[in-house]
Amino acid sequence: MEKLWEYTQTPDLHARWDLRFSTIEYLPRPDPAEPQRFLYATRIGFGLAIRGKGETVGGREDATGKRTSALKFWSDNPVSLIREGSGYWQYDPSPDGIRFLTEYCYQTRFGWFGHWFDRLLFRPLMGWATAWSFDCLRLWLENHIAPAISLERSLTHAISRLTLALIWIYQGIVPKLLFPDTGEFTILRHTHLFPGHEPVILSLIGIAELLFGILLLVLWNVPRLLQLNILALLALTASASLTQPALFVAPFNPLTLNLAMIALSAIALITARHLPTSRHCLRHRPTKPVSDSPSPRPRGEGAVG
Repeated sequence: MEKLWEYTQTPDLHARWDLRFSTIEYLPRPDPAEPQRFLYATRIGFGLAIRGKGETVGGREDATGKRTSALKFWSDNPVSLIREGSGYWQYDPSPDGIRFLTEYCYQTRFGWFGHWFDRLLFRPLMGWATAWSFDCLRLWLENHIAPAISLERSLTHAISRLTLALIWIYQGIVPKLLFPDTGEFTILRHTHLFPGHEPVILSLIGIAELLFGILLLVLWNVPRLLQLNILALLALTASASLTQPALFVAPFNPLTLNLAMIALSAIALITARHLPTSRHCLRHRPTKPVSDSPSPRPRGEGAVG
Protein backbone atom coordinates (compact mmCIF):
# COMPACT_ATOMS: atom_id res chain seq x y z
CA MET A 1 0.00 0.00 0.00
CA GLU A 2 2.74 2.48 0.97
CA LYS A 3 4.62 1.97 -2.28
CA LEU A 4 1.50 2.34 -4.41
CA TRP A 5 0.55 5.46 -2.46
CA GLU A 6 4.02 6.91 -3.04
CA TYR A 7 3.98 6.21 -6.78
CA THR A 8 0.54 7.78 -7.23
CA GLN A 9 0.82 10.72 -4.81
CA THR A 10 4.36 11.89 -5.62
CA PRO A 11 4.13 14.31 -8.58
CA ASP A 12 7.35 13.32 -10.35
CA LEU A 13 6.55 9.60 -10.08
CA HIS A 14 2.91 10.09 -11.05
CA ALA A 15 3.76 12.02 -14.23
CA ARG A 16 6.08 9.22 -15.36
CA TRP A 17 3.35 6.56 -15.68
CA ASP A 18 0.15 8.53 -16.35
CA LEU A 19 -0.44 9.25 -20.05
CA ARG A 20 -2.88 12.00 -19.18
CA PHE A 21 -0.19 14.26 -17.71
CA SER A 22 3.21 15.39 -18.94
CA THR A 23 4.13 17.28 -15.77
CA ILE A 24 2.62 17.67 -12.31
CA GLU A 25 3.97 20.26 -9.87
CA TYR A 26 2.85 20.68 -6.27
CA LEU A 27 2.58 24.30 -5.07
CA PRO A 28 3.81 25.40 -1.62
CA ARG A 29 1.27 24.67 1.09
CA PRO A 30 1.63 26.93 4.16
CA ASP A 31 -0.97 25.02 6.15
CA PRO A 32 -0.85 21.18 6.00
CA ALA A 33 -4.57 21.11 6.79
CA GLU A 34 -5.38 22.81 3.49
CA PRO A 35 -5.80 20.89 0.23
CA GLN A 36 -2.62 20.41 -1.77
CA ARG A 37 -2.74 22.64 -4.85
CA PHE A 38 -0.90 21.65 -8.02
CA LEU A 39 -0.22 22.66 -11.60
CA TYR A 40 -0.46 20.18 -14.45
CA ALA A 41 0.37 20.17 -18.14
CA THR A 42 -0.36 17.75 -20.98
CA ARG A 43 1.68 18.07 -24.16
CA ILE A 44 -0.44 17.67 -27.29
CA GLY A 45 2.35 17.99 -29.87
CA PHE A 46 3.77 20.76 -32.06
CA GLY A 47 5.16 22.48 -28.96
CA LEU A 48 1.68 22.99 -27.52
CA ALA A 49 0.45 21.98 -24.08
CA ILE A 50 -2.81 22.10 -22.15
CA ARG A 51 -2.19 23.59 -18.71
CA GLY A 52 -4.42 23.65 -15.69
CA LYS A 53 -4.65 23.72 -11.92
CA GLY A 54 -6.07 21.47 -9.27
CA GLU A 55 -6.17 20.55 -5.63
CA THR A 56 -6.09 17.19 -3.94
CA VAL A 57 -6.81 15.79 -0.51
CA GLY A 58 -5.20 12.49 0.44
CA GLY A 59 -7.23 10.57 2.99
CA ARG A 60 -5.85 8.20 5.55
CA GLU A 61 -6.86 4.57 6.02
CA ASP A 62 -10.33 3.78 7.28
CA ALA A 63 -11.28 0.81 9.46
CA THR A 64 -11.14 -1.57 6.47
CA GLY A 65 -7.70 -0.39 5.34
CA LYS A 66 -9.00 1.60 2.37
CA ARG A 67 -7.46 4.90 1.39
CA THR A 68 -9.11 7.57 -0.74
CA SER A 69 -7.64 10.56 -2.53
CA ALA A 70 -10.07 13.20 -3.82
CA LEU A 71 -9.23 15.93 -6.29
CA LYS A 72 -10.64 18.88 -8.24
CA PHE A 73 -9.13 20.26 -11.43
CA TRP A 74 -9.79 23.10 -13.83
CA SER A 75 -8.19 24.85 -16.77
CA ASP A 76 -8.37 28.45 -17.98
CA ASN A 77 -6.60 27.46 -21.19
CA PRO A 78 -8.96 28.47 -24.03
CA VAL A 79 -8.06 25.38 -26.10
CA SER A 80 -8.71 22.95 -23.25
CA LEU A 81 -11.81 20.84 -23.79
CA ILE A 82 -12.14 20.33 -20.03
CA ARG A 83 -13.37 23.40 -18.16
CA GLU A 84 -13.43 21.84 -14.69
CA GLY A 85 -13.91 18.49 -13.07
CA SER A 86 -13.48 16.32 -10.00
CA GLY A 87 -12.76 12.74 -9.11
CA TYR A 88 -11.28 10.33 -6.64
CA TRP A 89 -8.81 7.46 -6.32
CA GLN A 90 -9.49 4.60 -3.94
CA TYR A 91 -6.98 2.02 -2.72
CA ASP A 92 -8.76 -1.12 -1.52
CA PRO A 93 -6.53 -3.88 -0.07
CA SER A 94 -7.55 -7.51 -0.46
CA PRO A 95 -5.85 -10.92 -0.01
CA ASP A 96 -5.01 -10.92 -3.74
CA GLY A 97 -3.43 -7.46 -3.77
CA ILE A 98 -4.69 -3.89 -3.96
CA ARG A 99 -7.68 -2.91 -6.02
CA PHE A 100 -7.03 0.55 -7.43
CA LEU A 101 -10.16 2.43 -8.48
CA THR A 102 -10.77 5.83 -10.02
CA GLU A 103 -13.78 7.75 -11.21
CA TYR A 104 -13.97 11.32 -12.44
CA CYS A 105 -16.37 13.67 -14.20
CA TYR A 106 -15.88 17.01 -15.89
CA GLN A 107 -17.58 19.84 -17.76
CA THR A 108 -16.59 20.69 -21.33
CA ARG A 109 -16.19 23.82 -23.41
CA PHE A 110 -17.31 24.71 -26.96
CA GLY A 111 -21.04 24.04 -26.58
CA TRP A 112 -22.62 21.26 -28.58
CA PHE A 113 -19.42 20.65 -30.55
CA GLY A 114 -17.43 20.09 -27.35
CA HIS A 115 -20.17 17.82 -25.98
CA TRP A 116 -20.20 15.52 -29.01
CA PHE A 117 -16.43 15.63 -29.49
CA ASP A 118 -16.06 14.54 -25.87
CA ARG A 119 -18.70 11.84 -26.15
CA LEU A 120 -17.47 10.33 -29.42
CA LEU A 121 -13.69 10.72 -29.14
CA PHE A 122 -12.20 12.41 -26.11
CA ARG A 123 -14.01 10.50 -23.36
CA PRO A 124 -13.27 7.01 -24.83
CA LEU A 125 -9.65 8.09 -25.33
CA MET A 126 -9.39 9.32 -21.74
CA GLY A 127 -10.89 6.09 -20.46
CA TRP A 128 -8.41 4.04 -22.49
CA ALA A 129 -5.48 6.23 -21.34
CA THR A 130 -6.55 5.80 -17.71
CA ALA A 131 -6.72 2.00 -17.97
CA TRP A 132 -3.46 1.78 -19.97
CA SER A 133 -1.68 3.97 -17.41
CA PHE A 134 -2.91 1.84 -14.50
CA ASP A 135 -1.45 -1.25 -16.16
CA CYS A 136 1.79 0.62 -16.87
CA LEU A 137 1.99 1.40 -13.16
CA ARG A 138 1.33 -2.27 -12.34
CA LEU A 139 4.23 -3.37 -14.54
CA TRP A 140 6.47 -0.79 -12.91
CA LEU A 141 5.65 -2.01 -9.40
CA GLU A 142 5.44 -5.77 -10.10
CA ASN A 143 7.99 -6.31 -12.87
CA HIS A 144 10.24 -3.26 -12.41
CA ILE A 145 9.62 -2.14 -16.02
CA ALA A 146 9.99 1.64 -16.11
CA PRO A 147 7.11 3.53 -17.78
CA ALA A 148 9.45 4.99 -20.41
CA ILE A 149 10.43 1.46 -21.42
CA SER A 150 6.78 0.36 -21.52
CA LEU A 151 5.88 3.32 -23.72
CA GLU A 152 8.84 2.73 -26.04
CA ARG A 153 8.01 -0.97 -26.41
CA SER A 154 4.33 -0.19 -26.96
CA LEU A 155 5.15 2.27 -29.75
CA THR A 156 7.58 -0.17 -31.36
CA HIS A 157 4.98 -2.94 -31.21
CA ALA A 158 2.25 -0.68 -32.59
CA ILE A 159 4.37 0.56 -35.51
CA SER A 160 5.43 -2.99 -36.43
CA ARG A 161 1.92 -4.41 -36.20
CA LEU A 162 0.23 -1.53 -38.01
CA THR A 163 2.77 -1.71 -40.83
CA LEU A 164 2.21 -5.44 -41.22
CA ALA A 165 -1.56 -5.00 -41.27
CA LEU A 166 -1.41 -2.22 -43.85
CA ILE A 167 0.90 -4.26 -46.10
CA TRP A 168 -1.48 -7.24 -46.05
CA ILE A 169 -4.52 -5.02 -46.65
CA TYR A 170 -2.78 -3.22 -49.52
CA GLN A 171 -1.55 -6.45 -51.10
CA GLY A 172 -5.04 -7.92 -50.88
CA ILE A 173 -6.94 -4.93 -52.30
CA VAL A 174 -4.71 -3.21 -54.86
CA PRO A 175 -2.76 -5.81 -56.88
CA LYS A 176 -5.25 -8.66 -56.48
CA LEU A 177 -8.76 -7.21 -56.31
CA LEU A 178 -8.48 -3.86 -58.07
CA PHE A 179 -5.61 -4.23 -60.56
CA PRO A 180 -4.85 -7.93 -61.10
CA ASP A 181 -3.59 -7.27 -64.62
CA THR A 182 -0.52 -5.48 -63.28
CA GLY A 183 1.29 -8.80 -62.77
CA GLU A 184 -0.40 -10.87 -60.08
CA PHE A 185 -2.58 -12.69 -62.59
CA THR A 186 0.44 -13.55 -64.74
CA ILE A 187 2.39 -14.82 -61.75
CA LEU A 188 -0.46 -17.07 -60.66
CA ARG A 189 -0.98 -18.39 -64.20
CA HIS A 190 2.69 -19.33 -64.53
CA THR A 191 2.38 -21.63 -61.52
CA HIS A 192 0.06 -23.90 -63.58
CA LEU A 193 -1.75 -24.82 -60.36
CA PHE A 194 -5.23 -23.53 -61.23
CA PRO A 195 -5.63 -23.66 -65.03
CA GLY A 196 -8.69 -21.70 -66.11
CA HIS A 197 -9.57 -20.62 -62.56
CA GLU A 198 -6.87 -18.00 -61.98
CA PRO A 199 -9.23 -14.96 -61.72
CA VAL A 200 -11.37 -16.60 -59.03
CA ILE A 201 -8.38 -17.92 -57.09
CA LEU A 202 -6.66 -14.53 -57.25
CA SER A 203 -9.76 -12.82 -55.86
CA LEU A 204 -9.98 -15.36 -53.02
CA ILE A 205 -6.31 -14.81 -52.18
CA GLY A 206 -6.90 -11.06 -52.15
CA ILE A 207 -9.87 -11.42 -49.79
CA ALA A 208 -7.85 -13.72 -47.52
CA GLU A 209 -4.97 -11.21 -47.35
CA LEU A 210 -7.40 -8.37 -46.66
CA LEU A 211 -9.07 -10.31 -43.84
CA PHE A 212 -5.74 -11.30 -42.32
CA GLY A 213 -4.64 -7.67 -42.26
CA ILE A 214 -7.87 -6.72 -40.51
CA LEU A 215 -7.38 -9.54 -37.98
CA LEU A 216 -3.94 -8.17 -37.14
CA LEU A 217 -5.68 -4.96 -36.11
CA VAL A 218 -8.75 -6.43 -34.41
CA LEU A 219 -6.98 -9.21 -32.48
CA TRP A 220 -4.28 -6.87 -31.24
CA ASN A 221 -3.33 -8.95 -28.19
CA VAL A 222 -3.08 -12.33 -29.96
CA PRO A 223 0.63 -13.10 -30.58
CA ARG A 224 -0.22 -16.36 -32.37
CA LEU A 225 -1.26 -14.28 -35.37
CA LEU A 226 2.30 -12.97 -35.60
CA GLN A 227 3.66 -16.51 -35.42
CA LEU A 228 1.20 -17.56 -38.13
CA ASN A 229 2.32 -14.58 -40.19
CA ILE A 230 5.96 -15.68 -40.06
CA LEU A 231 5.08 -19.25 -41.05
CA ALA A 232 2.88 -18.07 -43.92
CA LEU A 233 5.59 -15.76 -45.24
CA LEU A 234 8.21 -18.51 -45.09
CA ALA A 235 5.86 -20.84 -46.96
CA LEU A 236 5.11 -18.20 -49.62
CA THR A 237 8.81 -17.49 -50.09
CA ALA A 238 9.64 -21.17 -50.47
CA SER A 239 6.75 -21.68 -52.88
CA ALA A 240 7.78 -18.74 -55.05
CA SER A 241 11.39 -19.92 -55.16
CA LEU A 242 10.27 -23.34 -56.45
CA THR A 243 7.67 -22.21 -58.98
CA GLN A 244 9.14 -18.92 -60.24
CA PRO A 245 12.79 -18.47 -59.26
CA ALA A 246 13.15 -15.71 -61.87
CA LEU A 247 11.15 -13.39 -59.60
CA PHE A 248 14.00 -13.29 -57.08
CA VAL A 249 16.29 -11.24 -59.34
CA ALA A 250 13.71 -8.50 -59.92
CA PRO A 251 13.75 -5.27 -57.89
CA PHE A 252 11.45 -5.32 -54.85
CA ASN A 253 10.99 -9.03 -55.27
CA PRO A 254 9.14 -11.47 -52.95
CA LEU A 255 12.31 -12.27 -51.01
CA THR A 256 13.02 -8.68 -49.94
CA LEU A 257 9.35 -7.96 -49.14
CA ASN A 258 8.82 -11.17 -47.19
CA LEU A 259 12.07 -10.80 -45.24
CA ALA A 260 11.06 -7.29 -44.21
CA MET A 261 7.63 -8.52 -43.09
CA ILE A 262 9.18 -11.43 -41.18
CA ALA A 263 11.50 -8.98 -39.42
CA LEU A 264 8.54 -6.76 -38.48
CA SER A 265 6.68 -9.82 -37.17
CA ALA A 266 9.69 -10.81 -35.05
CA ILE A 267 9.97 -7.28 -33.63
CA ALA A 268 6.25 -7.27 -32.78
CA LEU A 269 6.58 -10.67 -31.09
CA ILE A 270 9.60 -9.61 -29.04
CA THR A 271 7.93 -6.42 -27.85
CA ALA A 272 4.59 -8.13 -27.13
CA ARG A 273 5.79 -9.49 -23.77
CA HIS A 274 4.79 -7.47 -20.69
CA LEU A 275 3.08 -4.71 -22.64
CA PRO A 276 0.64 -2.45 -20.80
CA THR A 277 -2.90 -2.97 -21.99
CA SER A 278 -6.23 -1.45 -21.02
CA ARG A 279 -7.73 -4.96 -21.05
CA HIS A 280 -6.15 -5.68 -17.65
CA CYS A 281 -8.30 -2.98 -16.05
CA LEU A 282 -12.05 -3.04 -15.59
CA ARG A 283 -13.67 -0.09 -17.34
CA HIS A 284 -16.93 -0.55 -15.41
CA ARG A 285 -17.76 -1.61 -11.90
CA PRO A 286 -17.58 -5.42 -11.55
CA THR A 287 -20.69 -7.42 -10.76
CA LYS A 288 -18.81 -9.87 -8.54
CA PRO A 289 -16.05 -9.58 -5.94
CA VAL A 290 -12.45 -9.31 -7.04
CA SER A 291 -11.67 -12.55 -5.25
CA ASP A 292 -13.93 -14.33 -7.75
CA SER A 293 -11.87 -13.02 -10.64
CA PRO A 294 -9.67 -15.56 -12.46
CA SER A 295 -6.68 -13.18 -12.26
CA PRO A 296 -4.88 -12.90 -8.91
CA ARG A 297 -2.94 -9.76 -9.84
CA PRO A 298 -3.75 -6.40 -8.22
CA ARG A 299 -6.66 -4.96 -10.16
CA GLY A 300 -7.35 -1.49 -11.45
CA GLU A 301 -10.72 -0.12 -12.42
CA GLY A 302 -11.04 3.07 -14.45
CA ALA A 303 -14.27 4.91 -15.12
CA VAL A 304 -15.13 8.27 -16.59
CA GLY A 305 -18.43 9.67 -15.45
